[in-house]
Amino acid sequence: MPERKGYHHGNLRQALVEATLTLIEEKGPTGFTLAEAARLAGVSAAAPYRHFKGREDLIAVVALQGYEMFADLLEHAYDEGKPSALAAFETVGRAYLHFARVQPGHYIAMFESGVSVLGNPELARVSQRATDVLDRAAEAMMQHLPKGQRPPASMVSHHIWAMSHGVVELFSRGAPGARAPFSPEELLESGIGIYLRGLGIIQKD
Repeated sequence: MPERKGYHHGNLRQALVEATLTLIEEKGPTGFTLAEAARLAGVSAAAPYRHFKGREDLIAVVALQGYEMFADLLEHAYDEGKPSALAAFETVGRAYLHFARVQPGHYIAMFESGVSVLGNPELARVSQRATDVLDRAAEAMMQHLPKGQRPPASMVSHHIWAMSHGVVELFSRGAPGARAPFSPEELLESGIGIYLRGLGIIQKD
């Protein structure tokens, strides 16, 4: 993760974002005040109001930055479906887990803070960019199926998204191996395999 720095002249907004990331990781998205973020950033309690209406507005900016990084990472992982549709899909799943592990503050702001994606056009736009990667990956895996036998790509991608989030919440937090004898990656990849075989997207062994 990038090194977090305090306030420097002309960079108050980002200093507050960095402070908020630290507080989110330590206390959760509702466990701190805007004044605490200001204090951690080394500025007065009134300074954040130059850029943000309140804590929720600040968290939304953190989420927006997170979605931008998340979408970039998924696009890079997918790599236009190389070397194969299934391999690329699995790589995207591993990228999801990697992001949650190395950017926990952003991940929490994005998915666990209650920030409204639909109510924020910028968030909706960049969130859709991440969703589009999963949709394209799902669609590519089903090209060999007759059109009448294909489940909706968006349904498949959202199921995988939900599975990925569940693995993060249940098995990627805390000490590795503390809750399951398998790694999060093993759990996700085996779950994806079972799901895709059940839909007939990939053939059974």
